[in-house]
Amino acid sequence: MSAVDLPVQADAKGVAERIPGLWKPPIVMSVFTILVALLVLVSPREGDSTFRWSREGDWFAIPDVSLPANGIVWAAVLLCLLCTAFAAWRSYSRLKTPLVVIAAFAVFAVSGFLAWAVAGKTLPVVGLLAGALALAVPLVFGALGGVVGERAGVVNIAIDGQLLFGAFGAAITASITGSPWAGLVAAMVAGMLVALLLGLFAITYWVEQVIVGVVLNVLVIGFTSFMFSQVLSGNAGALNNPPHFPRLEIPLLSGIPVLGPIFFRQTVLVYVMYAAVFLVAWALYRSKWGLRVRAVGEHPKAADTVGIDVIATRYRTVLLAGAIVGIGGATYTLVSVPSFGREMTGGAGYIALAAVIFGKWDPIKATLAALLFGFASNVESVLSVIGSPVPSQFMLMLPYVVTIFAVAGLVGHSRAPAADGVPYRKG
Repeated sequence: MSAVDLPVQADAKGVAERIPGLWKPPIVMSVFTILVALLVLVSPREGDSTFRWSREGDWFAIPDVSLPANGIVWAAVLLCLLCTAFAAWRSYSRLKTPLVVIAAFAVFAVSGFLAWAVAGKTLPVVGLLAGALALAVPLVFGALGGVVGERAGVVNIAIDGQLLFGAFGAAITASITGSPWAGLVAAMVAGMLVALLLGLFAITYWVEQVIVGVVLNVLVIGFTSFMFSQVLSGNAGALNNPPHFPRLEIPLLSGIPVLGPIFFRQTVLVYVMYAAVFLVAWALYRSKWGLRVRAVGEHPKAADTVGIDVIATRYRTVLLAGAIVGIGGATYTLVSVPSFGREMTGGAGYIALAAVIFGKWDPIKATLAALLFGFASNVESVLSVIGSPVPSQFMLMLPYVVTIFAVAGLVGHSRAPAADGVPYRKG
């Protein structure tokens, strides 16, 4: 080893030692590994777990897979231990745990839990994943809107209010016009209205952005609840009976086993989501607009000195983010449920905000985080239908428990844009 290499290695080690949160992944993984092992130690299940991989309409049928439930759980525990040991070794070496290791651990842990929960029954894997994708749609749009707004330096706690107001606007407009497309446009406008209020107080009047977001959420809940009880309840047939987007099957692609039913037998809003994720990711990192947005979010004063209008850029970006989140709100009343209901989002906006943090303000990673939370929500529904031994109260908590552990335990060091939440005062 040359003398020149020593300072470089020492400096690299010093940088690694300053990285916070290195031990979070192995600690959280250890906890989950113990929990999975306790399933068979405390409450072993007899019988085989059957996993169904095919649906009617596939090009060819994939045979069901049946394996001993306890054997799958112990295999999952072993694989989880290997992942945990690797993560601990990386942390001991002052290195980050690779995302692929964390993802593999999650797959093994979830597989062990599902095998234990469906012992003696059949789990429709394709239905589970397709439903998870559908449930994740509003979370993905909420997360994309959160990423776009915060990249410009505006904290958007009001995602839940935008989702709820978007669902409200979509229900009324689609009911009156008889067109779900009109409802979709109304949902985007509704999301932009909430975003305009956020921008007015946060950008123009420099009000604390977190407080503004919380107040807007409460305001939207109060307004929509009042309108529901005073207007919609008495005129449900005319004002709260929106037509829904039909499920569209993409020719050829929808027949691919496993992938076809999951990705290509969905409603049009799912296909819009695919395009939105691609466009937001491309625009943020490959376009002049994205460069300006990121510059405003990182160093607004420097952006101002090179001729970028910081205030106008933030307003335009926040309004765009509101329109994106509004599309997610339309999913509730134009796809998921037959009509608008009080507080029907159930706090999904806060989970979308957690996906933004878990995804480290990156549109692709935030989308993956939203899909994870959507999967956790659908697991509760599917296991309830097939008769899982897990108490229903715990299953209702599952999406929120996954959110807490993911953000607090696995996110590691996450840096928001430097000027996120900081009002810009020109001059």
